[in-house]
Amino acid sequence: MIQFRIQPDSEIPASSQLFNQIRFAIASGQYPPAYKLPSTRALAMQTGLHRNTISKVYRQLEEEGFVESQAGSGIYVRTQGHESGSRLQLPILKQYPEAYKVVQETLDELLGQGCSLNQARELFLAEVDWRLRCSARVLVVVPLQDIGAGELMVDELEESLEIPVQLVAMEELAAVLEQTTSATLVTSRYFIGEVEAIAAPKAVRVIPLDIHDYGKELNLVKGLLKSSCIGIISLSPGILRATEIILHGLRGDELLVMTSQPKDAYKLNAIVKRSEIIFCTDQVSHSTAQSTMQIVAEDLIRPPKLIRCENYIGSLSINLLKRELGLI
Repeated sequence: MIQFRIQPDSEIPASSQLFNQIRFAIASGQYPPAYKLPSTRALAMQTGLHRNTISKVYRQLEEEGFVESQAGSGIYVRTQGHESGSRLQLPILKQYPEAYKVVQETLDELLGQGCSLNQARELFLAEVDWRLRCSARVLVVVPLQDIGAGELMVDELEESLEIPVQLVAMEELAAVLEQTTSATLVTSRYFIGEVEAIAAPKAVRVIPLDIHDYGKELNLVKGLLKSSCIGIISLSPGILRATEIILHGLRGDELLVMTSQPKDAYKLNAIVKRSEIIFCTDQVSHSTAQSTMQIVAEDLIRPPKLIRCENYIGSLSINLLKRELGLI
């Protein structure tokens, strides 16, 4: 604890002596921001002053903005500079106080590394400007063999983001990037490694998206009787392959799993006639399954339960992408 000394024979009042010593302790960093000041009792024992005098000093320190009182806790040193001044009245700072704190801490870190304020501003503006330029063009990238997954992503992103989204096969990405570097590449985490390898030489931004966890759908599968037949219809052959593996891991050979893309009429007919439950991963598949059920309705003893799955892209990923693109 810092030792405060009061000169009883000084012309300077004892309260002023203590006030100036505490203020110096704060200004010199001996009492850093958020530091809890000694209790009035402890300081009275150290200095010989009455507790009422110390309380008066603490009130003066608070009035002049050096400390702040927290009910039931004590007196704490206020953070100086960043958290004072008219800029705190800006609505954006009140709306995102935690984000503002991150900006402050990041700026302090840059200054600590030797950057000037102007250089720090240039770094921030360069990053923001680059992201805004990249946001002007959004490319969904998937392997050519699983272009259906890309179609799913494009449909969902255009609906959610309300901006044009372009589909690019991974095999064609290098050629596309020769024509532009101001784009944001979006892909599933299944393909992120390959896409990043292609994009890295061009310094193009790549954002991975998490897919929906299909928790509700998997719970339905867990409750099916043994020997039940499940139908899976999707634009994406990759989703179909992954689903078969997941369902086999979940139920082993207890269930019969049949899969099809919406363009395969023969397999669709078989799924509709045989399955107790059919999952469709996208609107095209769902509409096609409904049409097929109407066509073969007379041959069905009991129509299958048709379920339109949740969107392929997880909602959290959509929201994060909106923020990355500056749309919210």
